[in-house]
Amino acid sequence: MANMLALIQNETLKVWKKKRFAVVVLILLILIPVFVYAQMKISENTSDKFNTDWRAELQSRITDNTNALSSERIPEEWKKWRRALVQQLQYYLDHDINPQTPNAVTFTRTFMDNAVTLFIPLMVLAIASDIVSSERSTGTIKMLLTRPVRRWRILFSKLATLTLYVSLITVVTVVLSYLISGLVFGYRGWAEPVFVGFQVRGADVDTTGVHAITQGTYLLMQAGLIWFSAMIVSIIALMVSVLVRSTAASFVTMMATIIAGTILSNMASSWQSAKYLFNVNLEISSYLRGTPPPIEGMTLGFSLAVLGIWGIAALIVSFTVFTKQDILN
Repeated sequence: MANMLALIQNETLKVWKKKRFAVVVLILLILIPVFVYAQMKISENTSDKFNTDWRAELQSRITDNTNALSSERIPEEWKKWRRALVQQLQYYLDHDINPQTPNAVTFTRTFMDNAVTLFIPLMVLAIASDIVSSERSTGTIKMLLTRPVRRWRILFSKLATLTLYVSLITVVTVVLSYLISGLVFGYRGWAEPVFVGFQVRGADVDTTGVHAITQGTYLLMQAGLIWFSAMIVSIIALMVSVLVRSTAASFVTMMATIIAGTILSNMASSWQSAKYLFNVNLEISSYLRGTPPPIEGMTLGFSLAVLGIWGIAALIVSFTVFTKQDILN
């Protein structure tokens, strides 16, 4: 056990000395204020239109949706969705909250939703893509393998290090988004309601499981799903790093795969088999919002299962190849 902890500590220090994590934090410190400024300008433009009369505008939306409930032309599923929307709008009105005004929690969960498919995976790749291949390039893997330590322990220590840094990236992204946006929008919004449980099936919306949770609870659920998605990316990157000797080739391969997944999510609605690709299932936090999946038939459970299978398969390949291949030559 002590030997394993020493290996994990050694791998953690290797990544730390490369200053990859510091670069990730620096990128966040540069980009998040840019996004906050953009959101602030949008908020100011919206405020000019609705701020003086936002309560009347909100009451009008409540009235319109309430009147629509008596229409026989609207399907029952959509009526349930409108009832949930009316409840949410009424909460804002009762608690004197202008929903057009952003807050730190709203900004953070919106930013995380937009970052899950490309931004966060690319930050994870900055650490994960060369965790094995870089040691081959420098020759340090030969020194490591000459020690009386089983190979699977060495690779497991690298996996544990990846888990640590993926967790740190997720937490730091959430914390910095909240702290920086709060300077502009205020540190409120934790108790505001968000309705979850919408399930979109084609043109139908299943609202039987719809219920309200606080934004704080939503953010925790969202961060957990994004962490799982990022972990699968890091595990597959670990596999590629084991299989490919070149650091550049390892990074480019994973980056191209992630970008291809973003493109496929927008274009592959008629390609049913694409839903079994891991990179099409990365945006699992979108199921909390109830947005339609990129391919019909995909659900939260389905995407979690697909990602889990890809992760397990990548681990099997990684450990099998790493423990058996001739890495010293």
